[in-house]
Amino acid sequence: MGKILIINGSPRAPKSNSKRYAEIFSRYYPEETIYKHITIKNHQELCQAMHEFQDVLFVFPLYADALPVGFLHFLKTLEANPPSRKPVISILINCGFLEYQQNHVAIQMMRFFCRQNQYTIGSILMLGSGEAILNTPFKYIATRNIKQLAYSIANQKYQIIKATMPLPKKLFQWAADIYWTRYGKRFGTSKKQMQTMEIEGMRE
Repeated sequence: MGKILIINGSPRAPKSNSKRYAEIFSRYYPEETIYKHITIKNHQELCQAMHEFQDVLFVFPLYADALPVGFLHFLKTLEANPPSRKPVISILINCGFLEYQQNHVAIQMMRFFCRQNQYTIGSILMLGSGEAILNTPFKYIATRNIKQLAYSIANQKYQIIKATMPLPKKLFQWAADIYWTRYGKRFGTSKKQMQTMEIEGMRE
């Protein structure tokens, strides 16, 4: 057990759900946590920081069924500038889909990266409904599983954890439809505009 480096790979890290998940993790991890997020300019700094840790936790959202582009760029830099002592890599990934299984492709990408670069995979938490769950009565589900993630890493009892909101798919879709319709309305965008692939040229 020792301190852990948390790296947020979200493109909107300062205001991201990933940051909120990292904060929950930090509350339950029994040792010191150091939080950093990826920017365009700090890739080398993060690679250097990894020298000091036995465990690193990557926290990021699913983007287009894969890893966020900025995070991918960081991994390329890390591949070229590995730490002298490679830490155990754990992952907390969330997606906006109800099904946590939507994260599988991104996890396979991370497994491939770790295998190619001789990193040991630690614990993995796959969260479904990640865009919504923290603002619902089901927040306790995310918190409980992040707590389990923290303890598994601290005690080196690495495991795969899966969680989502216990809702029927149709109810989740109905709630999401209402949320995004209201969200679009705040910015003057109609539901019809959001349903087209040519939103920038759309006129009512």
